[in-house]
Amino acid sequence: MVEDGNEKTGPSVTIDADGLRRFLRERKLGEAADLRVENISFGHSNEVHLVHFDGKAWVLRRPPRGPLLPTAHDVMREFRVIGALQNTPVPVPRVFAGCDDSSYIGAPFFLMEYLRGKVIRSGLVATSEPSFAVTPNQRRAVSEHMVDLLVALQAVDWRAVGLEGFGRPDGYIERQVRRWSDQLERTIPKTRPLPVMAKIQRWLSTHMPQGHPATIVHGDYKLDNVMWDPNGDAPRPIALFDWEMSTLGDPLADLGWMVTYWSDPADDEKRRAVVSSMEAGGGYYNREEMIDLYERKSGRTMRGFAFYEIFSLFKLAIIAEGSYARYLSGQADDPVFATYDLRTPAMADVAWSLCEKAG
Repeated sequence: MVEDGNEKTGPSVTIDADGLRRFLRERKLGEAADLRVENISFGHSNEVHLVHFDGKAWVLRRPPRGPLLPTAHDVMREFRVIGALQNTPVPVPRVFAGCDDSSYIGAPFFLMEYLRGKVIRSGLVATSEPSFAVTPNQRRAVSEHMVDLLVALQAVDWRAVGLEGFGRPDGYIERQVRRWSDQLERTIPKTRPLPVMAKIQRWLSTHMPQGHPATIVHGDYKLDNVMWDPNGDAPRPIALFDWEMSTLGDPLADLGWMVTYWSDPADDEKRRAVVSSMEAGGGYYNREEMIDLYERKSGRTMRGFAFYEIFSLFKLAIIAEGSYARYLSGQADDPVFATYDLRTPAMADVAWSLCEKAG
């Protein structure tokens, strides 16, 4: 996977070329004598490397360096779900091989198809460039496709594609609140007290909605995890990436996450500053329109939906605080992580304001 015109050499990290050659030869995936690896920077998730060998160009995904929170950055989980979705209406890259044996390159990894397309990112991302979606028609198409793609994912019969046991369908919401509360407790001793997060945690614990029947949950469904073909009358999605947090669970969790990142002209400056995926307005549907469109197309009711938005901000703040902990410990030197000294509390403030609004 890569964006046209946006290939970028990443930080000074390396892949054990000898170990990767050994893996390719043992799996009979091609002659690897001419193996060459490029680092590609795609945000702050699992590492992405472009692997050239034997006339092929494949993408390698592996976890980031340094200590990780439990269950975080699970590349083999990505490998399994992308493989299960190969012959469904959900656009995903082809996968070629996965390896959970760290003896080859020092970490689990998998190899997948190299795609070219465009990704829409906001100005909050240092590598962002002007979006290809500039007309009202293009932005409406992007808005509608984001809802259609989510509905298509949730319509996949997870049992039929071999994802039985991929997650526990029942009790998803309760487990998610417990899981991320545990991540918070593990993280804040490494950073600083965040009392507003404890208030949000209590609100979530006392406002859990009755969940919907389980579907595949992407876990990080947002605009800049979709690659687009910008050509033709309207852009269309060609791949959905970053499946490391996928599972089975309540479908509204993905909608809550998507609209948390979705910009809205009505947002105040604080909300725009902490979470955004694209320019607000100018043809894009607003947040309420996205929710209404999803309700119509999915047939699911949005009763109690505020919970999912608040939980998404809570979870996002915990993820950011984990990155900030890695920065403080010297395990990561990304300058974006340094900004989380202010951005994490700001995310928490936005979430608490939604708690107060919801009552």
